[in-house]
Amino acid sequence: MMSPEDYMLPCLNKKLFGLECMGCGMQRSIALILNGDLIAAFQMYPAIYSLIALVGVIFLNYFKNFKHAYKIIIILALINASLILGNFIYKTFIS
Repeated sequence: MMSPEDYMLPCLNKKLFGLECMGCGMQRSIALILNGDLIAAFQMYPAIYSLIALVGVIFLNYFKNFKHAYKIIIILALINASLILGNFIYKTFIS
């Protein structure tokens, strides 16, 4: 039986340079969410839930504009950028 892990793309940055990129772990995190392991998904890629929220707000705003969507999108984008950068720095330099 095939699993979602069988269809994951390898990280080109990791293959070429041996270093994880800022998106490393996102596919595995999504697979963990689909398998119901929500805590492990966060541990794998801490920005996953704020990224899902950002995509959801952008998607909802596309079909029905709401009053403060622009501010919410900016705040979620800043949260995502800081989580992604923080996770990258942690993985690269600290652990």
